Amino acid sequence: MDQLTGFQRDLLYVIAGKDRPSGQEILDDINHYIDQPVTHGRLYPNLDTLVEKELVEKGQLDRRTNYYALTPKGQRVLQRRQEWVDQYVDVSSSH
Repeated sequence: MDQLTGFQRDLLYVIAGKDRPSGQEILDDINHYIDQPVTHGRLYPNLDTLVEKELVEKGQLDRRTNYYALTPKGQRVLQRRQEWVDQYVDVSSSH
């Protein structure tokens, strides 16, 4: 996980929260979160990196549309990250 950019981590969270989203669905969700619009030219190379690192699998929904899903390795990496964050940040309590 330490070799990923913050943007790539955000993509993992979006993919984990959806059922086999298309690239366009991921783009729409990430653009609701990030202030500056994300372009296809930024999104797809980062998705390809996650596929190369075997954190995400890429498959075809139809001839024109791919889906993305976390691999078991991606799930483990995201779970470890979340456990690490949780030990430092408790957003449910107010101090």
